[in-house]
Amino acid sequence: MNCVFCKIINKEIPADVIFEDGDVIAFRDVKPIASVHVLVIPKKHIISVADVKEKDTLLMGKLIMIAKTIAEDLEISNKGYKLLIRVGKEGGQEIDHIHLHLLGGTRITKNIYLV
Repeated sequence: MNCVFCKIINKEIPADVIFEDGDVIAFRDVKPIASVHVLVIPKKHIISVADVKEKDTLLMGKLIMIAKTIAEDLEISNKGYKLLIRVGKEGGQEIDHIHLHLLGGTRITKNIYLV
């Protein structure tokens, strides 16, 4: 498999990891669009939300809870932040491995993260 996120999970590519357990890894985006831009991804290779199965329900909820905890740890939760999951090419998804963007540390306007 030639998935860049799977290579990060398998430690074949370095990343600035800020959280990891048996199911999930979170790391800083290499091309941030906000002062805080963290990607939270499952270690299980799931292409996109369109490919999520009912058996993945707990894992998907875990992504959100980990993002919430990271936002608290990075002290952006009181001011607000954005969670974003893009689905498919027309939805702006660039890597075929589901990933949740945690964006914050900057005042978010309506169009700032449509890039």
